[in-house]
Amino acid sequence: MEESLRSERSRLVLQAIVEEYVSQGQPVASKKLSERADLPLSSATIRNVMADLEEQGYLKSPHTSAGRVPTDQGYRYFVNHLAISDAVEDADLTQWQRRLDPNSTVGELVQSASGLLAEITQLAGLATKPKPALSILRHIEFLPLAGRRVLAILVFNDHEVEHRVLHVQGEHSSERLKESSNYINAHYAGCSLGTIRARILKSMQGDQRQIDELTQMTLKMAELFFQHDEEDVLVAGQERLIDTIHSDQLDDLRKLYRALSLKEELLILLDRCLDAQGVKLFIGPEAGSDPLEDCALIASPYHMNGSLVGVLGVIGPTRMAYNRVIPLVQATAQSLSLALTQR
Repeated sequence: MEESLRSERSRLVLQAIVEEYVSQGQPVASKKLSERADLPLSSATIRNVMADLEEQGYLKSPHTSAGRVPTDQGYRYFVNHLAISDAVEDADLTQWQRRLDPNSTVGELVQSASGLLAEITQLAGLATKPKPALSILRHIEFLPLAGRRVLAILVFNDHEVEHRVLHVQGEHSSERLKESSNYINAHYAGCSLGTIRARILKSMQGDQRQIDELTQMTLKMAELFFQHDEEDVLVAGQERLIDTIHSDQLDDLRKLYRALSLKEELLILLDRCLDAQGVKLFIGPEAGSDPLEDCALIASPYHMNGSLVGVLGVIGPTRMAYNRVIPLVQATAQSLSLALTQR
């Protein structure tokens, strides 16, 4: 199976086909390849090599076309053995870092980085929000609303504010809610949300007879607030995918948009990139998810003060310029990490 790929001409032909198909989006014929200055082979020789590559699963013939296109296996070989990563210019890095303002909130920085990555790759940008459990509580306040509802105002990290409406049992006066928020601020300010949640759950599992009414109400209120410890996926620039798809590939575009709507599937896949050293790449079926089998996802973890907090990447058709996109994903994730650390 690998005999052909051990020859230099087979590697050259496969690389040329991937590059031509990524660039033009049309099946590549032997005549087209024979015109390349970097491929000094006759059209007949190229046809024979292409036939061998197709037999081994690296190429396929779409419809009745005389040309060939890469398979997922062909793309994977290209990335692993043939592609030479294009270096990111220092001037570009400096420009991107300026667009990621450290004075922004964490959420704004991650959203900006996702949009920036979509812009420079012309693909859909993806990012997981920073893990809420790592956020540090600074202050919390509860305010009564009508209809057995309470407005919780949370200040965390440095100057980030979140509002959430809680549905509670019974009516609570402003004074009692003030006592509850004072209790949480006194006992938990300066702790991470993950630590607070664990302590609250432990307290609530204790002997309720040993907990006074105020503390019980406070713990239940806090549990309502902190139980929503879930990550989400940010998607940016999906409209750019239209420019990567030819008119005869509209079905592929529909599949991509369907994949982008499956936040849970994307989150599971991005979570698999959390422990990656550098960039992680999934091509087609490698994602292990049927809705994503026609897509390629490239992602890299990002950090804040040395702690891993999320993943940044792009998703698009398997026909993408891997040798250009991979270093762009890695460089943007590094720029985001720097901006988060400088906050």
